[in-house]
Amino acid sequence: MNSCRRITCGDWMSGLNTVLLRIKPGTNCRRCSGTAPSLSRTQATTEKHAPETGERPRLRAIDLARKIQREKTKPPAEKPPLSAQQKRVADLKRFSLQLQNVHPNVLAKHLHRSILYQDKDVVVLNKPYGVPVQGDSGAMSISSVLPVLSKLMAGMKVKSESQLLPCLGLEKEITGAFLLARREEVVEHILNLHRNNQVQRKYWVVTVGVPVPSEGVIDIPIIEREVTGSQPHYKMALNPLFKMNDAGDGMTKVRAHRHAHPAVTKYRVLDSSGGCSLVELQPVTGVKHQMRVHMAFALSCPILGDHKYSHWNKLAPQKLPERVLGKLGLEQSKIRYVPLHLLARQLTLTGTSHADIDVSCPLPKYFTQTLTRLQLSLPDKEDSK
Repeated sequence: MNSCRRITCGDWMSGLNTVLLRIKPGTNCRRCSGTAPSLSRTQATTEKHAPETGERPRLRAIDLARKIQREKTKPPAEKPPLSAQQKRVADLKRFSLQLQNVHPNVLAKHLHRSILYQDKDVVVLNKPYGVPVQGDSGAMSISSVLPVLSKLMAGMKVKSESQLLPCLGLEKEITGAFLLARREEVVEHILNLHRNNQVQRKYWVVTVGVPVPSEGVIDIPIIEREVTGSQPHYKMALNPLFKMNDAGDGMTKVRAHRHAHPAVTKYRVLDSSGGCSLVELQPVTGVKHQMRVHMAFALSCPILGDHKYSHWNKLAPQKLPERVLGKLGLEQSKIRYVPLHLLARQLTLTGTSHADIDVSCPLPKYFTQTLTRLQLSLPDKEDSK
């Protein structure tokens, strides 16, 4: 008779452990054939906590770093060559931003190289486009770098007492001959000469349209008015002293507005072609935006690049005819990059302490390029006087 052995709980657990140790990792149990292979502890934990949404597992940090490194080491894709029109737009963009965000010393050195005339009383320099004469606090302007410019002109002497003071201002968008005085009393003297019409300034502009008649005087007061609408703003506008009578066969004088400023501009067409003109302007008075307003609203020939006064009731880039766009090599959507074509061409002072001063400013590159594209010719020296 076989003796019976009582199996205790400890014996049962010991046998179970022995069975589990004999099963190799990665094998299937005979009774559980078809089940998934065994997983590592990390994989099991990830699958245990991952939501059953069918999403791919997240990319590991090391894999992401390797992917970024591979993208960095890829050779850059070759850019297609720019067309002539795209090059033109790129040049205009670059030009409109130059010298506006530079270090003051860089601007001062540029102004030093652009001096056209100097003596013991005055300095005439070629003002760059897009740089204001007077700027807000901290903003780049010509006045803010005049101390540096005066030191450059004095040979960087530490104890130099030389100074430069602006006399007759130019708008930010105007380039050309700009007058500076070396002393306060010279400023007062030049202002007196200007009031007595002894300072003559001539400007060259490219207009969209041909003024009729080809030579004349515009004598229409100017006033600042508010333009209402979706974009309320202020503009200078004409304030005529005459209007057509009710019968339509004559003119009637009206009372002048007390806020209107007398404004007189002489003009002369130097050349015209294809609906555009090169015009010489000589302002007799100095009202804000006088030449731009007289050309746009009195003669209906706005200056090329004058995006402010090409429309009255809205703020938008200038609208150009198709034939002008074709000659300029531009699309209407890129016209906002076209600069104002208004050049302070000549400055003449009479009644100074010595001989009369007569300075002519060279044409900037963008101006000559536009004249060439529009087939506008420069006048002879005798005709331009």
